[in-house]
Amino acid sequence: MTERQSRDDVPADARRRTVTHLAPVLPLLRDLGGKFAEAGHTLALVGGPVRDAFLGRPSPDLDFTTDARPDAIEAILARWGDAHWDIGRAFGTIGARRGPVTVEVTTHRADAYDGLTRKPVVAFGDSLEEDLARRDFTVNAMALTLPDLRFVDPYAGLADLTRGLLRTPTSPEVSFGDDPLRMMRAARFAAQLGLTPTQETTEAMTAMAATLGIVSAERVRDELTKLLLAPAPRRGLALLVDTGLAEHILPELPALRLEIDEHHRHKDVYAHTLSVLERALALEGPPGSAADEVPGPDLLLRLAALLHDIGKPATRRHEPDGGVSFHHHEVVGAKLAARRLKALRFDKETVKDVSRLVELHLRFHGYGQGQWTDSAVRRYVTDAGPLLPRLNRLTRADCTTRNARKAAALASAYDDLEERITALRAREELDAVRPDLDGTAIGAILGVPPGPVIGRAYRHLLGVRLDEGPLGPQAARDRLLAWWAEQPESGGMP
Repeated sequence: MTERQSRDDVPADARRRTVTHLAPVLPLLRDLGGKFAEAGHTLALVGGPVRDAFLGRPSPDLDFTTDARPDAIEAILARWGDAHWDIGRAFGTIGARRGPVTVEVTTHRADAYDGLTRKPVVAFGDSLEEDLARRDFTVNAMALTLPDLRFVDPYAGLADLTRGLLRTPTSPEVSFGDDPLRMMRAARFAAQLGLTPTQETTEAMTAMAATLGIVSAERVRDELTKLLLAPAPRRGLALLVDTGLAEHILPELPALRLEIDEHHRHKDVYAHTLSVLERALALEGPPGSAADEVPGPDLLLRLAALLHDIGKPATRRHEPDGGVSFHHHEVVGAKLAARRLKALRFDKETVKDVSRLVELHLRFHGYGQGQWTDSAVRRYVTDAGPLLPRLNRLTRADCTTRNARKAAALASAYDDLEERITALRAREELDAVRPDLDGTAIGAILGVPPGPVIGRAYRHLLGVRLDEGPLGPQAARDRLLAWWAEQPESGGMP
């Protein structure tokens, strides 16, 4: 296969697959390309859509490049589309929509970077090949010219895609120096597409890992999220750790490599963590399934699996008998998880939910050693709240023991717990556990106005409800008055 490929150089099966994949939008592509040609300009479909067409994958975007400048692009799209916008004009990008299809067209770029930030000094170019040279990887530096559908591949991206390799069009030092976030994209493409960076690429990533410091936390978060939601996140995470990139974005992960898990069944906690993540993925429900099946890919579950043991390095203790313990690592881990997710600018709900899952992930352990009371089951469900389906899966995924008997016992215990939860829900509507008396009734019985006293009384009755199940209004009133007689505000009067 030559370095510069035309449409005729593409293997017949790949060409058929690509045309079949693009068939629904081919009339639109040809029509749009014709409009640019009529105006004296070139147009090419570029990047991810071309790559995904060869792979037979859906691509959410249609990205184009042209020798036309933004004013000319806007004039053409205004005639072609139902609506258009120029929010990206400063970077040469004009967007448009025609029916259900949205497109973005960008003037050929020949940007330069200052090496201090990720913001390029925008410069427009006139050459498609020059534009493709500035793209992150060869698999994204392929183009399809329009309307003639000529395949342009000056950097042998199709050959790399066929061989499963990830390589930069120019030297990786120059490419990553222009934009360090591309190193994280390499890990994401390893997870998404199963591509393996070449030795030259990984060496550059290792040498330049510290330059990620100029990338905003928000952009790092977005790449990490895409990686975690990919079909094989373990591949991408391992690449981040092996190249040292993880030290600059998620240092808690490589820190686990030196910690031996308390069961002594895994090489280290790092390997255990990646196994738990893979098991959690396998327990997700299919996309579009009911919420209690945790339809995948689920970011909360995957983040919790990744971070569930990050409290172990800080809590590691060598015991007199030669063993290793990690007492309360779930509590420490919850705090560390919240701190890291906040630093990565995740939203408050994600931070709260993931740290809560980390905090609760050991709660189940002990169920198999002694039968929980109904009260303990109620508290387990109530404490988990809407996170219960994810907690169920996280707990199951955390069982990575190779001891078949122990694994079977844990699975049986969890099956039993889920059966009891189902039975209690049916009997007590456990998802909506409330005291038998609400705040208004409490105030009327005690003769006190809204305030802290009612809140304390409510929490007391909720604890009674969780411990003993439904009481009924009269019994709840008696328990409330007994509690009230012991409070200083009552003066000892019921």
